[in-house]
Amino acid sequence: MDEQTLQQKRRENEEQATKKRASILGLPYLDTRSFESDIELVPDVLDVERMHKDYIVPLDDGGDERPFQFLITSHTPKSTVAELRKKYNDEGDKVEFFLVSDSAYRVFMLRYDPPKEIKYDDIKIASEGDSKTIDEVSQILNSVSSDKVFDFLIDQADKLGASDIHIENMRHEIRVRMRVDGILHPVANLDRDRYRILMGELSSRTNLSSAANTPQSGHMQKDVYSADGKSSHLLNIRVETIPTMYGQDAVLRLFNFDETLLNLDLLGLTEEERAEINEVISHPRGLVLMVGPTGSGKSTTLYSMLNALNTTDRKIITLEDPIEYGITGISQIPINTGRGGSFAEGLRSVLRLDPDVVMVGEVRDSDTARTAIQASITGHLVLSSFHANSTSAAFSRMIDMIGTNPIFSSSIRLVVAQRLVRKLADNKEPYEPDEATRNYVREVLDGVENVAELTGGVDLNDFKLYKPVKSAETPFGYSGRTVIMEQLVVSEDIQSFIRGDVREINTNAIEKVAREHGMLTLEQKGVLAALRGDTTLDEISRVI
Repeated sequence: MDEQTLQQKRRENEEQATKKRASILGLPYLDTRSFESDIELVPDVLDVERMHKDYIVPLDDGGDERPFQFLITSHTPKSTVAELRKKYNDEGDKVEFFLVSDSAYRVFMLRYDPPKEIKYDDIKIASEGDSKTIDEVSQILNSVSSDKVFDFLIDQADKLGASDIHIENMRHEIRVRMRVDGILHPVANLDRDRYRILMGELSSRTNLSSAANTPQSGHMQKDVYSADGKSSHLLNIRVETIPTMYGQDAVLRLFNFDETLLNLDLLGLTEEERAEINEVISHPRGLVLMVGPTGSGKSTTLYSMLNALNTTDRKIITLEDPIEYGITGISQIPINTGRGGSFAEGLRSVLRLDPDVVMVGEVRDSDTARTAIQASITGHLVLSSFHANSTSAAFSRMIDMIGTNPIFSSSIRLVVAQRLVRKLADNKEPYEPDEATRNYVREVLDGVENVAELTGGVDLNDFKLYKPVKSAETPFGYSGRTVIMEQLVVSEDIQSFIRGDVREINTNAIEKVAREHGMLTLEQKGVLAALRGDTTLDEISRVI
């Protein structure tokens, strides 16, 4: 029996008990359920304080020679009824009293005296060393009512554009941190009693145990509304918990689900990068790998590719652990690898469903790798992610995993490595770099022929770089993130490494050949972005 049905049954029992009580007291009974939300209130007959004190509410103000009507409960003092009866009789008016249930009385009082909505200040991210802001945010979060603190925290994280919320147990307090634009920032230190509230809410929504002594994974969704209370978007939230010395730590990863944002045009790709991707994914077969660390945007790029392929004449199936975005028109299958599920086994099963495109969440083992390769040479386009630092390192790792493999050489078509770097805000400031920095830039870009074209006219003999400027709107001088992408289109020379034709197989050797064929490395793409003023060399150094 669901909660709503239980509430209805409890109310029915209460009304039947009130009806019997009215009969014993010799009072007319009134069941108000049919009109509780529709009847027009009469606020000028009694003041709200009296209604609370005497458990009585007016129902009719006696207009057009109608009698005054009041709703009373078994808690209403007899002296109040006698007083009002005498008052209206002395004034020549009629008056009637109806006994109602306590639930009915509470419903009417919520209409006569609705609870005042408390507006809490928005959370701010503190800059380095700013303990005052952390104290202020801590006070806000500690003051939010117990039933709202969990939702408030998620809403504020979404408003700040955070990708993660970290809830961490310390000895005397709970530390809350948020990852914004790839950087983890301290937000607040909460009282210990907030831990029980936050973990209780988290457990009930994700079906996780708040007392588990092993790591757990869960998932939840939440609608987030704008300030006008009308428009909303859906947050997919992946939850990971792990037991620590002082309790369970939790990390909530926030995915702002909006299908319109899963678009290759919004990734900031150059025309050449977009053309290379379009060329590869337009073919009916082959393997495409996205590589990079956790949080580098691999999933968003893969989903954007799927969205570009998502037409009525294609059957698209995904295998994911967990499903991060739900996309209309695509069959998405969750694979719970924590409970014995396998990407390889799932892939073998879905290939029987005759898909055109398959996306495998991640290649984690040789069995999955071989199955994906086999699928990609038998008329399927296979997209997947793979953990490696660069495109060349991905080939080395894959060869280590499955050995030199002629089938792999003919199946793999494109490897994309990417990172997300913070974008400079518009109020950035140019500066003259020192000679060591100039030499570093020239060394990284040595051999890149079209630097001026790629940077909007920058001359490597005389160039400026940019640094962030802090402001009230952008306290760190950055605003959002942009993709830095390294694309290795597999050529005949690269295939020779995979087949085992080349004796020396290592990351540097593969990268050297790829660069000879025009590939720009992540570092080169990052330095070019810094020359354009999109980001800083410090940010490139931090991320790449």
